[in-house]
Amino acid sequence: MLSQIRPAFVLLFLLTLVTGLAYPLAITGVAQIAFSAQANGSAVERGGVVVGSALIGQNFVGDGYFHARPSATSAPDPANPDKSVDAPYNAAASSGSNLGPTSKKLIERVNATIESEFAAGRIDVVAADAATTSGSGLDPHISPQYALAQVAGVARARKLNEARVRALVEEHVEGRALGLFGEPRVNVLMLNLALDALQ
Repeated sequence: MLSQIRPAFVLLFLLTLVTGLAYPLAITGVAQIAFSAQANGSAVERGGVVVGSALIGQNFVGDGYFHARPSATSAPDPANPDKSVDAPYNAAASSGSNLGPTSKKLIERVNATIESEFAAGRIDVVAADAATTSGSGLDPHISPQYALAQVAGVARARKLNEARVRALVEEHVEGRALGLFGEPRVNVLMLNLALDALQ
């Protein structure tokens, strides 16, 4: 019996070393050498301070900034842990709303978002991502259409030339991956940092 158990334990030990230690360390080493920024969270720094990640959206507020698309993430309600409250761009609770196109709650939320953006003078055209959430609730990008729709409001709030703000948006449009995959997009964090650098 020992002659059958010993090879099993030796094999378990060797495979644990190879697949549980050597392989993960090798892959981590390759990632740190070849893709250091991505392996460390695609952190964005300004003045030696991490201000965010290029891969996780942030909830920008105020008329002087470009806004990201709405986020459906939530957090536990401090008053009642059994319930949740809206917490836009909460990276600890990535989720979509799971509301279907016939949902009354979704229709009311979309209409309220559009009305508030128009009432505040923030947008002049409604792009789809101005009122709809992403699947993760953490999308760092918006469409060029939504970014351009916000130009007039941001320029007015910052007392900047509208043409200069429009040019800044156009400079930050990222094309399709390999020219084929995905849609053109604008990273809101990078755009807002460039906007801050103008002043």
